[in-house]
Amino acid sequence: MSTAPAAGSPWLPASPCTPQGCAAHSGGAAGRARSAARLAAGTAVTAGGVALAPAAALLGRGARHRLTSLWARSVLRGFGVRATVHAECAPARDTAEAGPGCLVVANHVSWLDIPLIAAVLPGRMLAKSEVRRWPVLGPLAALGGTLFVDRGSLRALPATVAALTEALRAGHRVIVFPEGSTWCGRDQGRFRHAAFQAALDAGAAVQPVHLSYGPTGAAAFVGDDPLGASLRRVAAAGRLTAEVRLLPPIVPGPGTDRRALARQAQRAVARLSANRPAASVHHRTGSSPAAASSLRTPS
Repeated sequence: MSTAPAAGSPWLPASPCTPQGCAAHSGGAAGRARSAARLAAGTAVTAGGVALAPAAALLGRGARHRLTSLWARSVLRGFGVRATVHAECAPARDTAEAGPGCLVVANHVSWLDIPLIAAVLPGRMLAKSEVRRWPVLGPLAALGGTLFVDRGSLRALPATVAALTEALRAGHRVIVFPEGSTWCGRDQGRFRHAAFQAALDAGAAVQPVHLSYGPTGAAAFVGDDPLGASLRRVAAAGRLTAEVRLLPPIVPGPGTDRRALARQAQRAVARLSANRPAASVHHRTGSSPAAASSLRTPS
């Protein structure tokens, strides 16, 4: 999720997006009663996930992921978000069998990215340490096996890479937003390299994923935007849609380093960002047709 760089840490990633410039709602809007009903439904389903998380942790990985996917789809429906999947490849699998898992990397627009990816590719998320302290979502993330990173400490980075590597070697699907900060969806930031080192160390493939929303402003969660304001904006949107585009996995070749791997994944995702039609100072215009499917969950 997005935060401005902490004082004394100018190296932290940041985007130029602001709530005032990028997160203004546009397009149709739901009535006040419907908006309140969506906010209540989405919040209730999210809270229900917290209540069920301890029991879900006792299930096998496949059953746990099916339950996670069902919960994530329910969160999206509760907030009135309609989601579709466009697949250019078979999705990355998460398996307890021998062999590494897969590193899933996506552009970062909103808190909605978390249930959106969890609905299609449930796995272990990497999130900033502040998320652990969020009401409702923080405890749910921790119980769901989220890996946390202290973005303000360079010294903590090797331990984070080691934890990602261990999870990948154990066969887990690990989801990372390598921009390190949310962007409004009309452009994207540079992919940071650290998580890609974990893929190389574990011998894991990288699955690029492109996320997009319409209207973009309703979904964008950028800058110092309060979470409560974003929740209300999403619930108030009249026709909020989300798209997940699964791109061909990248299998690192001999001699590939983390920087080259990050650039390759970034180019794959940026190709679709460049083809999103809209008029904006952040946006390049174009078109890219793809066949859509209903929201599905691979094991």
